[in-house]
Amino acid sequence: MDILPSTPDAPPPWSTSGPEAAPSWQSVAPQPPRRAPRVAILLSTFNGAAWLQAQLDSILAQSWMQWMLLWRDDGSADGSVAIMQAFQNGPGAGRCREIDPGGRHLGIAGSYQTLLRAAPTASTIAFADQDDVWLPEKLARGLASLADMATDGPALYCGRQILVDSSLRPLGLSSPHTERPGLLAALAQNAATGCTVMMNDAARALATSSALPDTPVAHDWWACLLVLAAGGTVRVDPHPTVLHRRHRGGLRYGPNRFMTAFRQNVRQLLTHEGLLSATARSDLGQIEAVLNGRRRDRLRLLRTMPGLHRHQRLENLIFRLHFIAGA
Repeated sequence: MDILPSTPDAPPPWSTSGPEAAPSWQSVAPQPPRRAPRVAILLSTFNGAAWLQAQLDSILAQSWMQWMLLWRDDGSADGSVAIMQAFQNGPGAGRCREIDPGGRHLGIAGSYQTLLRAAPTASTIAFADQDDVWLPEKLARGLASLADMATDGPALYCGRQILVDSSLRPLGLSSPHTERPGLLAALAQNAATGCTVMMNDAARALATSSALPDTPVAHDWWACLLVLAAGGTVRVDPHPTVLHRRHRGGLRYGPNRFMTAFRQNVRQLLTHEGLLSATARSDLGQIEAVLNGRRRDRLRLLRTMPGLHRHQRLENLIFRLHFIAGA
């Protein structure tokens, strides 16, 4: 989830040509290694009965079939639980399990944190949204990318999405991001949309060993920041593998809320000093100092930390203005 206000730089339509043309998602997906870890798909439901079946069907249609589905309901008042239980007892029998039954409402970040802590060790994690549809190569592509990173440290894969409306009619592609974002860029803009995120076991262990900020941010953003702050690797795939629904009437978040989340992320990362790389400790310490200082100090920091920026030019200008103002 990205919570700076949207700009006129709308996602390009699929028919665009040039550098913003849609990648070919129909190309042959890279193959994961034969001994790739089993994937633990984590799904939190909340009043998603209208869309759940399409997501579950797309999971069953994956080309990589070595997966298990862990789900919990976050207090739904519709038929979400019944749909999930029917799947658990039917097509998903033997590899679908409910976590934390009872429907306690924890919020999206708390719900996914509960699922993460229930995931088995030595597995690859894949976050799933209740209202999306996965393309068949989604898991295989993520596993291949994680293997290609060739690291025993924390690694996180994410990617672009095909944006669709509530009826799956195409709207365009999500905004592009740098393939290998650094911590500073990730603080300014979340590239790790949760429905695309996959993590190796080291990243899972890292995420479960840390506490969420007091006012939780999105689970995907927090996981991405942790991996980068610990010296891990994040890769953004330019090829979309998910149909991501955009619903009418969705909430829009202004710059004040973004800056509040920005401050919380910096502060909470610094509480995990033992997990951070030396570079991350230094950068985060400097940022925290200027956030509580003068405007000219924040302006000077932006000049000395060029990595603290957003991808799109107009979005970056908005970010810089609000960062300097200390909104």
